[in-house]
Order: sequence, then structure tokens, then C-alpha cells
Amino acid sequence: MALLQRLIVVLFTLVLPSLAWAHSGAGDGSGFMSGFLHPISGLDHVTAMVAVGILGAFMGKPAIWVLPITFPIVMAFGGVLGLLGIPMPGIEIGIAVSSIVLGIMILMGTNPPLPIAIVIVAAFAIFHGYAHGTELPQAANPVAYSVGFVISTGLLHLAGIAFGELIRMPHGVKIVRAAGGIIALAGSYFLVSVFA
Repeated sequence: MALLQRLIVVLFTLVLPSLAWAHSGAGDGSGFMSGFLHPISGLDHVTAMVAVGILGAFMGKPAIWVLPITFPIVMAFGGVLGLLGIPMPGIEIGIAVSSIVLGIMILMGTNPPLPIAIVIVAAFAIFHGYAHGTELPQAANPVAYSVGFVISTGLLHLAGIAFGELIRMPHGVKIVRAAGGIIALAGSYFLVSVFA
């Protein structure tokens, strides 16, 4: 429980001042801060990235660290594809499906072999990274922007891991699995919104 509390404090210590600073008009809003704020500005990204951390915690070691490390690395690759303007259809569908699939995996308590979980997480990371890359502001420094969205993603994964650690408490598994159901429902909403 102490680890969970520390992770939450660190997350809020890092994120809250950044959010306040970003809205004050100070600093370069088209570089690092723009990239940092992008993943946390859309619930479709937040749910999937938190779900990766929860799934890793649910699966245990080594998945608890391998999945959250895999996602930002592959996401950066997807971001480069987006920056280069390489056509990739169905980005918004892929992002919505990521929340649905990851949420269902958590809801069902799925514990796939680690290589399969890595492939699933990596595939979804490409969609999320591509979206970040194509939404790069015109005046942005691509490197600073990319570093910002990778760090923000890592913090969202840490939040997911911290929440996933509830499985170690009485009734925690039920709470975490219910969160998976909520994530899947949110993903379903995002998917419907794509076609609306």
C-alpha cells in the first residue's frame, strides 16, 4: 500500500504543476509541454495507456514492467510514421479498439503468454503513436514533443500499475476487473463516436 501511495504522490507532483504551467501561457507550448499534455488531453488515449499498466500489474512480473516499457518504445515508432506522413488507415478505430481489447482482457482476468501480450500492446501502441505524430503542432520541435508524449505515457502507465496493485488487497481483484469493464465500455463509446 505504501508503494501505491508513493506512486500516486509522484504522479500528481509531476502532472499537476505541468498542467498549471501549460495553461498559464508560459514556456514553449509547441514542444515538450504540448507533447506531454497530448496523451492526457484525450480520454481515448488515457484509458488505453492506463489499461496497459493495469494489465501488466494483473499479469505480474515481468509483464508489470515489460508491457509499460514496450508501449512507449513502439509508440515512438508510430509517432515517426505519423510525422513522416506515411498513410495508415483506421487510426481512430485502432485507438478505440485498444481500450476495448485491453479492458476486456482486464475484465476477464486474462493472463496470456508474455510474447502475445507484448504483440497486442505493441500493435495498439503504433496507433496511439501515429496519432501523436500526425497531431504535432506546425511550430513544434519534433524531438521535444516526442519526449513529452513518451514521458506522459510512462506516467499514465505508472498510474495504471499503481491502480492494478489493488489486486493485492482484499476484494482488489474485483475492483481492478470492474475497471477493465469500464475501460472496455469507454472504448466502445469511442468506437461508436468514430462512426457517428
